[in-house]
Amino acid sequence: MRWLDALPYGPLVVAALLLGGAPFQPQPHLVEKLQMLTAGTLHRPIDVFDLFMHGTPVALLLAKAARDLWRRRTHAPG
Repeated sequence: MRWLDALPYGPLVVAALLLGGAPFQPQPHLVEKLQMLTAGTLHRPIDVFDLFMHGTPVALLLAKAARDLWRRRTHAPG
């Protein structure tokens, strides 16, 4: 997991905001694809690709934040 620790937060946040929110109007692709996933209509390969492309930076950011919080909690003094 050293590769995740080595990722800087700045570019990761920017990528998560830009790719997670693009296109900003009328509805972000990530929101649309997650709705399709929960509805069971995510079948086309381009839709699955869109979900991974727009969701990867967000997932990496969440994983990095969770790992940092876990490491702080387990290595906290006292």
